[in-house]
Amino acid sequence: MLPQGMACCALLPAFVPAPALAGKANDTLVYASDSEAPNISQYHNNVREGVILAHLIWDTLVWRDPRTGDYKPQLASAWKWESPTALVMDLRQGVQFQNGDPFTAEDVAFTFNYAVSSESRVITRQNVDWIKSVDKLGDYKVRINLKQPFPAALEYLAGPLPIYPGAYFRKVGLEGFAKAPIGTGPYKVVSVTPGRGVSMVRNGNYFKDSPQGQPKIGNIKFVVIPDPETRSAQLMTGAIDWIWRVPADQAESLKSTPGITVQSGETMRVGFLVIDAAGNSSPHSPFKDVRVRQAVNHAINRQGIADNLVRGGSKPVYTACFRTQFGCDDKVVVHYDYNPAKAKELLRAAGYANGFDTDLYAYREREFAEAIVGDLHKVGIRARLHYMKHDAMQVEYRGGKAPMTFYAWGSYSINDTSAFTGVYFKGSSDDIVKDPQLRQWLETADTSTDPAVRKTNYAKALALISRQAYLAPMFSYSTYYAHSSALRFQGYPDELPRFHEASWK
Repeated sequence: MLPQGMACCALLPAFVPAPALAGKANDTLVYASDSEAPNISQYHNNVREGVILAHLIWDTLVWRDPRTGDYKPQLASAWKWESPTALVMDLRQGVQFQNGDPFTAEDVAFTFNYAVSSESRVITRQNVDWIKSVDKLGDYKVRINLKQPFPAALEYLAGPLPIYPGAYFRKVGLEGFAKAPIGTGPYKVVSVTPGRGVSMVRNGNYFKDSPQGQPKIGNIKFVVIPDPETRSAQLMTGAIDWIWRVPADQAESLKSTPGITVQSGETMRVGFLVIDAAGNSSPHSPFKDVRVRQAVNHAINRQGIADNLVRGGSKPVYTACFRTQFGCDDKVVVHYDYNPAKAKELLRAAGYANGFDTDLYAYREREFAEAIVGDLHKVGIRARLHYMKHDAMQVEYRGGKAPMTFYAWGSYSINDTSAFTGVYFKGSSDDIVKDPQLRQWLETADTSTDPAVRKTNYAKALALISRQAYLAPMFSYSTYYAHSSALRFQGYPDELPRFHEASWK
């Protein structure tokens, strides 16, 4: 008999594709997720599935130890600040790309100079906009020129900025690179099949001094399975070995399934509503009134959603950042309590005693979005849910058509407040507020070399975001991982599954 909550899965194995060659016997780790990166290039997607693949295929100059937070040499062998705006890096010699090309300074200069150029069409400009240019100083030495001081530079270099092979990329272009990517990382791509997944094999030539160690499993396959019930069913049949974002009810059921191990823990991903304070969606938008935005914040039962829906270590969040990020000061922001009566009072004061109709856009965890809609309805904000794929929702959001948007942001696992506030409040296409005072404070915080100055200005910015209720930060995510008990796997709070560390028992 199947565990409670899994009865609907009982029929599914007969209708799902034939099992892949998953498991220890085939030395093939098959992991599944609900979505995929529209382009496998790390610079050209902003979804977590892309981040995971990037850490398997490519290396970065710097590596951050997930256990200690220490920065260690990866493709760079050493570095030194020549000035507050010039970082000189010595590069590791003897490293090869997976097509046999040697890794040199030319590749670093190409990658970053390409990324900062307008023709690159990088998705999240915040990740690269601090770089002015890169000079090649020798075959294995580069100077990274910054536009202005950026103390979080090493954190970014250790995160979303992998190094591409310059000669190969120039030859095949972005389109060709997306179909057949080449890196120096622990796994080499065999195939990229849009809508289905990515197959990889262990890079047998991976450089032996990598701080992240040598890959242990021979083959890794990423598959896209949108339906959570189907993912669970395939895990139970052994067709796949690893799933995540398992709904809490399913996770509890899977705990009692023989041969399956369940892990959970809080992550630095934050769920929040972006509220159209500027009135982009309508010149008469109720959300132009700060009292209405504050009412939204009071209407949402953060603790209830964290405890009853997200679970697994989720906590209420009141800041536009995650608490471990440098500069994320929870003490300076308003802790909007769950207070429907206060929300109604604010709406009455704003002239909406009878509430109003509006729209809420969402792309993930439909049950979370529905709970938010339910809370808003209780105070008279009658939100219609528009649930769609991420890219389609982003078009509506960036086009100024969304009064409220339910987002989740994991900051690319960058442990610095700039990775959150810089995306949504510094003038990028995701900044729908365009508050000049806010932008000034964040610019100072992002570029000062004095940690105290940075903290002071982040605090001012976070307090203003909170008072103005530009966002409704709601909860931290937890992630439930469920995997074959034959797999040795360790999750981390930065929400980056490190499959290169995984091994068979």
